Amino acid sequence: MIAIRASGLGVSFGGVSVLRGITLDIAQGEIHGLVGENGAGKSTLGKVLGGYYQATTGAMQVFGEPANPWNPRAALARGVALMHQELQLVPALTVAQNVFLGIEDKWFGILRNTEKRRLAGLMAASGFALDPDAVAASLSIADRQKIEILRALARDARVIVMDEPTSSLAKGEVAHLHDTMRALRADGRTVIYVSHFLDDILSVSDRVTVLRDGDHVLTAPAATLTKGAIVSAMLGGGKTETPFPDKQISGDPAMALEVKGLTNATLREVSLTLRKGEIVGLIGLVGSGRSEIARAIIGADPSTGTVRLAGAEFAHRTPHTSTQAGLVMVPEDRRKQGLVMTLPVRPNMTLPHLARFSRAGIMQRLRERRKAADLIDYFRVRPANPEGDIASFSGGNQQKVLIGKWLIGDPRVVILDEPSRGVDVGARQRIHEAIAEMAARGTAVLVISSEIEEVLGLAHRAYLVDRGRIVQMIDPDQTDEGAVLAALFRHQSSTEATA
Repeated sequence: MIAIRASGLGVSFGGVSVLRGITLDIAQGEIHGLVGENGAGKSTLGKVLGGYYQATTGAMQVFGEPANPWNPRAALARGVALMHQELQLVPALTVAQNVFLGIEDKWFGILRNTEKRRLAGLMAASGFALDPDAVAASLSIADRQKIEILRALARDARVIVMDEPTSSLAKGEVAHLHDTMRALRADGRTVIYVSHFLDDILSVSDRVTVLRDGDHVLTAPAATLTKGAIVSAMLGGGKTETPFPDKQISGDPAMALEVKGLTNATLREVSLTLRKGEIVGLIGLVGSGRSEIARAIIGADPSTGTVRLAGAEFAHRTPHTSTQAGLVMVPEDRRKQGLVMTLPVRPNMTLPHLARFSRAGIMQRLRERRKAADLIDYFRVRPANPEGDIASFSGGNQQKVLIGKWLIGDPRVVILDEPSRGVDVGARQRIHEAIAEMAARGTAVLVISSEIEEVLGLAHRAYLVDRGRIVQMIDPDQTDEGAVLAALFRHQSSTEATA
């Protein structure tokens, strides 16, 4: 039986076409992978299926019935649930309250407070473990991602659209999610799995659909596809891999950043160094304290210890003074910490640098627009519109804007926390090229990533992090991913044994 049938679906925003003539059948009881570059239209298609966007052309059927009218409420009533890429949680509510928000158990209009009991059963089935009383705002992105997954499962939908559900999960948690998908399939449910992790797509999907620039270019059984074939379809043929850029050594021995003995409630005597033109990585398991190191360096979190910038001690650090000194950080959460989602692309890029584009307190708009346009061209942001609504851009293009924002001031040190999270292969390659180009110009770069391969491919040196400590330094060119994981687990075990 066909769960969803799309016939000639098209979507336009402000006269710009983002989906064109999508014709696609999605079967009941299958895991259907949906891939494409950021901006290809996969998240837009997911939102059309979930009722959040209205198709401007074409028609859709759900379990043989016309999807008309179609909105989120109608979609849920017909058994279609969308799990958003950008988390849609109420920060002040608990885990249990967020999971069952809108579907609480009531008796004559009075809440029966059964959410924690219901959540226990849901977590047992899914393999996730969270404190039901924990407030969502206090949790890590990975744990908030789990809440979003549990919310979709709680609605007992027959079709679940999962938009980048694994972007913040550790490998073991991804395996649990894949097991959950398989269980849903065995129960006759349909999962539409939107992801930029092609290995995951191939390992769990029955069929895979590829979108490119708003067009449907391929649907085929996963068993007949390779990663290279999918990349080739995504990028338009020819290119099948996206190698890391060559590592160049600047030859400048000058120290750009020295950190010694950083300590707070999470960190324990963290010390590290970066030289001009050097890319250094931080590798650790989820919860190891990687992001906390970055936040302490720029002064977002208080800490003891010393930070020296270009040889001079940098005291009284705050995010503002760090930016002024040329020490900048691209945060992990682009929507909540990196971008102003109610502003267009141009001011998002130039907001921290308004003094550069003003004279006697008056903004020089032409200079500002030219700089924004240059960065849009440099990063190949699509659509290439400085006045475009940043909230309507794909996650990968938002990430390019966020990174470009911090290049305007020609910083001395750039800290990148998960620079390619939720980014497809094309956008990922451009970001990696930009990182290498920063280093070639003499900028020191600290890269934090949950993808070990990314750090090994980019960095000249890397530090292993475990429970707020630097436990080892490695040479990425002499170390593979298996050796890194073995070392991290070995350090973790030794910590547990002495605790």
